[in-house]
Amino acid sequence: MSEQTSQQAAQPLDGQTGRPMVQMRDIVKKFGTTTVLDGIDLDVHEGEVVTLIGPSGAGKSTLLRCVNGLERISGGTIEVDGEQLSYTEKGLNRLRARIGMVFQSFNLFPHMTVMDNVTVAQREVLGRSSAEARERGLELLARVGLDHKADAYPGNLSGGQQQRVAIARALAMDPAVMLFDEPTSALDPELVGEVLEVMRVLADEGMTMMVVTHEMRFARKAADRVVLLADGGIAEEGPPAQVLDEPTSERGQAFLQQLNET
Repeated sequence: MSEQTSQQAAQPLDGQTGRPMVQMRDIVKKFGTTTVLDGIDLDVHEGEVVTLIGPSGAGKSTLLRCVNGLERISGGTIEVDGEQLSYTEKGLNRLRARIGMVFQSFNLFPHMTVMDNVTVAQREVLGRSSAEARERGLELLARVGLDHKADAYPGNLSGGQQQRVAIARALAMDPAVMLFDEPTSALDPELVGEVLEVMRVLADEGMTMMVVTHEMRFARKAADRVVLLADGGIAEEGPPAQVLDEPTSERGQAFLQQLNET
């Protein structure tokens, strides 16, 4: 990646004043002989919502997993909240205490109630008392509209409700950054809206977020910046209206044309 591009990535967009919460420099990720990410430079500033879009196989989910340390980068550096990513057990635990992640599948513990799902990590990782964890759990379940389901089991919830519980569980750890990996892709169409609404509220409240999504309406309404990944790099980056309506790169134009045809 050119020096000019790297310097641009390090600068906030017009109007951004928050400090960088996630800084990625020259990120390379290889699986065997296949290079999925090749020289990614990207900053996400405090309070900013960045959506990652692009064709299948472009490395969007891989990039999120690299930020959370679930995938080990092949080259480059990642800093979260001013601390460089380290792959020691202590370093990964510190990192994941600052990051909440919501996956495509809900990953709730089926044998635990909703409340237990939301409180178990608070007690075991953050050291909160049962009363403190429950109070925080009720607050967050109310925030996603599910405090009345505190004693239910995941199997008795709809997919949209399970994903909202997963969001509450991630928020319970008081993260500095939230990562969403296609959080609505496993949902029936009629359930997508309720999850996106929770995410829109988080965005309005100033939560720093990186979101991999195929929901262009969410990207347009909630994102501060849209990043289009393609062919191992950043093909297009900027405000939603620019990237989604007036892409300047050939790769961006081709991707958006394909979207409009589906």
